[in-house]
Amino acid sequence: MANHKSAEKRIRANEAKRVRNRYQNKTTRTFIKRLQSATVKSEAVTLLKEVSSMIDKLAKKNIIHWKKAANQKSRLTRLVNKLA
Repeated sequence: MANHKSAEKRIRANEAKRVRNRYQNKTTRTFIKRLQSATVKSEAVTLLKEVSSMIDKLAKKNIIHWKKAANQKSRLTRLVNKLA
């Protein structure tokens, strides 16, 4: 248990950030799954733009590694380009 006031505040702040990060990461994963199940190219292109932005934001905030973000965006772009 924390003995200092600043340590107690740090625990509260870390928990708030953890919850926020989990929410953002989970929301992005949901959108990725929605994009992967898309069958219409126009819908997929619109979703790709939104998902790419979300992935970039996660990488910028160090929620995910920037190389993982690049790999995800690349994989999703290839998936959208394959749609007829």
